[in-house]
Amino acid sequence: MDISRTTEPLIEDNSASGLKSLVGVFFSEAEDGQGRVEALFFYRMLLGVCQFIIEGMLLTTDRGAYKLASFVDQKEMFHLYEKFILEYYNKEFPQLKANASQIPWALDDGVETMLPKMQSDITLSYEDKILIIDAKFWAHSTQSQYDKNTIHSGNLYQIFTYVKNRTASIRDTSSVVAGMLLYARTDEMIQPDAGYRMSGNRISVKTLDLNREFQVIANQLNAIVEEFFGVA
Repeated sequence: MDISRTTEPLIEDNSASGLKSLVGVFFSEAEDGQGRVEALFFYRMLLGVCQFIIEGMLLTTDRGAYKLASFVDQKEMFHLYEKFILEYYNKEFPQLKANASQIPWALDDGVETMLPKMQSDITLSYEDKILIIDAKFWAHSTQSQYDKNTIHSGNLYQIFTYVKNRTASIRDTSSVVAGMLLYARTDEMIQPDAGYRMSGNRISVKTLDLNREFQVIANQLNAIVEEFFGVA
């Protein structure tokens, strides 16, 4: 996740339900045969999320809602957003391999001096399909110039680079690699929702509406897996 261009808080009024939804995934039953280890993992994660909310949320008189304190480090929100998505897929889709894997550079001569590491936020794998998700918790999900909204250039270049290098690292030519930019939905009128075929790979841009009941959020995440992997 690239956070270098983001300085504005994303969640403002009525954010409480969105944050509660993020927490919701960690309230799932831990007594499902996995034992105390899994239970401790979820409880520890839950305590961390609760600590963040307690430290970062302030009551406001605006419409009786909550408001995210301006002093909250936005990096914490970015990390919480991508971690939520990754852990949701880990728990709800055990048949998938879900991790935040690094992507090797496709180098002709093997020289990698001073090259930055390509770290994915979420990489989902199932059979011969791979989906790289770059989670974006930004104040604006599109860029605007001359009254025209387009996908953030840097974000698009980034996911395209991830996908092409991951494709080059696979020896099995039957494997399919795709990429997705998944923005936390804002209250802006124009929201990205598009799919492209770029040099043989599928690149899509979607939003995740966190200001909904948890089941609705879960349905949005489930739809991504069903659409790409055919897994329900």
